[in-house]
Amino acid sequence: MTISIVTVCYNSANTLEATILSVKKQTYADIEYIIIDGASRDVSLNIIKKYEPEFNGKMKWVSEPDKGLYDAMNKGIKLATGDVIGLINSDDLFFDDYALEKVMKVFEDNPKLDSVYADLYYVSQSNTDKIVRKWVTGKQRFFNLGWHPAHPTLYLKKEVYEKFGLFNLDFKLAADFELMLRFFDKHKISSIYIPEPFVKMRLGGETNRSFVNIYKQNLECIKAFAINDIGVNRLLYPFYRVLPKLFQF
Repeated sequence: MTISIVTVCYNSANTLEATILSVKKQTYADIEYIIIDGASRDVSLNIIKKYEPEFNGKMKWVSEPDKGLYDAMNKGIKLATGDVIGLINSDDLFFDDYALEKVMKVFEDNPKLDSVYADLYYVSQSNTDKIVRKWVTGKQRFFNLGWHPAHPTLYLKKEVYEKFGLFNLDFKLAADFELMLRFFDKHKISSIYIPEPFVKMRLGGETNRSFVNIYKQNLECIKAFAINDIGVNRLLYPFYRVLPKLFQF
């Protein structure tokens, strides 16, 4: 089985090389690597070209303007030819060299499985060995009770995207949440949770940069429930979503 890994980047020269090396070091042999660059104005493209030969024809890349993060992710998913698709952001790293091997063993042992997800560790921007927060996802529960997988640890069969769609570009901050809600709670895809960290994420993502963005993201999450015809308590949901995170530091 082939796994396609998609990295989206824009002016990410400071961290992109570490992400690419993190993919290159993976022990699983059958990896297709796709990089979608949003026409960066720094040296990101030079870094991509530097490492392209080291993937022995298994790297694809595009550099052109896009409509934002989720549009770029959609482009990568459309280009993917693997049986399984995962995404790793341009400032993130795999937790160890065996992460994708572990993912693919679960899929190979469970041929009808739709998805695999795991835990995520937030790390310092300047020191990726310094763990600041642990997102222990836990076994699947209902989204309207505040649970959802850590999106960077989610691996999906390509056919899931083909059946149920890509990221909804009407969502600017929570398209990943809406997609997972649609897949897990609306369409009831099957999943297996691996209780260990797969990804290191540097602190400082778009939705976490201000309280305004956190507020807007919560509004988009409520909207996601509405468009998917899934009930949620609008007043309590933000508390369900935030309170478990207070115990992760």
